[in-house]
Amino acid sequence: MNLRPVAEHDPDTVTHEREAAVLAGVIDRATGPHVLFTKRAEHLEDHPGQMSFPGGGREPWDADLDETALRESNEEIGLEATEATIVGRLDDIRTVSAYAIRPFVGRIPDREYEPHDAEVADIAVLPVAELIDLDNYETECREHPTEGSVRLHYFYVNGYTVWGATAKMLVQLLELATEWERPPGPDCQAQPNSPV
Repeated sequence: MNLRPVAEHDPDTVTHEREAAVLAGVIDRATGPHVLFTKRAEHLEDHPGQMSFPGGGREPWDADLDETALRESNEEIGLEATEATIVGRLDDIRTVSAYAIRPFVGRIPDREYEPHDAEVADIAVLPVAELIDLDNYETECREHPTEGSVRLHYFYVNGYTVWGATAKMLVQLLELATEWERPPGPDCQAQPNSPV
């Protein structure tokens, strides 16, 4: 996994009164690169049970959004800010929960991570080799109430399903950092930065 294109990427910026940030943590292992995801608890109002990257809403005391991503990662999985090396950013996206999310990509150590927050039900460290295997990928169009038809991506790895906004970020990460390309799929006529 080559993160240099991520570092060189000039990301699209989206503004909204509700800001959030996430960290796509890349872990290097002898068996190949992996990416860390969290599974959101079922009791949450927004996106219950879905896979996500560690992160959350910006607090007034956060100096910037990369501080938000690191603070939230510490709260959710116990990652210390000094353990993460942020490499770059992906494009900001809007979500159906009315957030503008800024995704950061960083290298994190290969160690045990445990949920440190009631919002996190599980932690999954998934191999990139499985994420780029097209046998584990599907796509479809789905109607959005305000944005029209949008294309959704689904990754099925080790019993987990990554979809929605997280899959949208993952697609860009894989296209930048690996030789994977999203397969031709339905022409969904999505608007730029459509919520997912």
